[in-house]
Amino acid sequence: MAKDGPNWDGLLKWSIANSDGTRPTRNLSEEDKRWFMEAMQSQTVDVIKRMKEITMVMQTPEQVLEAQGVTAADIQDMLDELQEHVESIDMANDLHSIGGLVPLLGYLKNSHANIRAKAAEVVSTIVQNNPRSQQLVMEANGLEPLLSSFTSDPDVTVRTKALGAISSLIRHNKPGIAAFRLANGYAALRDALGADSVRFQRKALNLIQCLLHENHSDCNVVNELGLPRVMLHLASSEDAEVREAALRGLLELARDKTGGSNGGLGEEDEKLKQILEERIKGISLMSPEDLGAAREERQLVDSLWSTCYKEPSSLREKGLLSLPGEDDLPPDVASKHFEPPLRGWAADHTGDSKPSVKKQEAPLLLGPSPPN
Repeated sequence: MAKDGPNWDGLLKWSIANSDGTRPTRNLSEEDKRWFMEAMQSQTVDVIKRMKEITMVMQTPEQVLEAQGVTAADIQDMLDELQEHVESIDMANDLHSIGGLVPLLGYLKNSHANIRAKAAEVVSTIVQNNPRSQQLVMEANGLEPLLSSFTSDPDVTVRTKALGAISSLIRHNKPGIAAFRLANGYAALRDALGADSVRFQRKALNLIQCLLHENHSDCNVVNELGLPRVMLHLASSEDAEVREAALRGLLELARDKTGGSNGGLGEEDEKLKQILEERIKGISLMSPEDLGAAREERQLVDSLWSTCYKEPSSLREKGLLSLPGEDDLPPDVASKHFEPPLRGWAADHTGDSKPSVKKQEAPLLLGPSPPN
């Protein structure tokens, strides 16, 4: 092999030469086996070993690393690699057993904002749709530094990443939701809605909607904190995704059966009606292209109106709720061009009642033929 990497051309030629059907099957010599295994192992990374090495670096004090010439950019690159490894649920769960979870959480307090943000991003990857790692992070008291970063970090990117990690940590996680509630998490979300960053606002609104969807009893807490008023304001945001996220949260409140005739919106009913009328007017003035992009907003406005006022919105009368052809499936113009060869070959032979005149050859597979 060349020094700068594996000889992929050599591997391919070797594989084809041993499977092209022009020569009888033969047993590989020990030399061939050794050469092939060395070529493949040169590209094999021992993930656990690498994660242990990364853990050792994370356990080393920041000043010691700096004295050894390790920069913040180096740490970021290392965390990027760690994030790739823990995308596997098994590797994510193994990080705790090799001692890497606690020092990773410690990086949430690093002096460099970029490292703090990246650490929060890695935590989010670890716990996303992973009940076992959610439990491990909770047991390691990981929610506390995440909440601290979310509410107090001077860098809005760090705050946003921490909020994303919290969202992944407590989603479908009852102990996590209870701990978030006890830590005044809803009050922190209300404060986040007043931030200048629309990305931060969107994440906060999305988490509010998710929490209300899973726990309708929290609608009372949200009302007491005055969140509906803030969400109504954001329903008129210039950012389309903020508007949609605010409308989704308001719809959850409106569907709450404990909040009276108009759900959990209570005294904000008149303000809601005014905003919905303004949105209907704005939607009516949209170009066809903008109407297509505002499909979810159109549906949310109509759903909110129907839920609160027990009648369809005027979007239906104007024919703006569902545009012509909007629900049609797009034509399949690509699958035949990207169909896997084996699947395509099998499909050509399925259901043949008569053999064709010319016999089709089986697809060529790389690698030696199985022994007889």
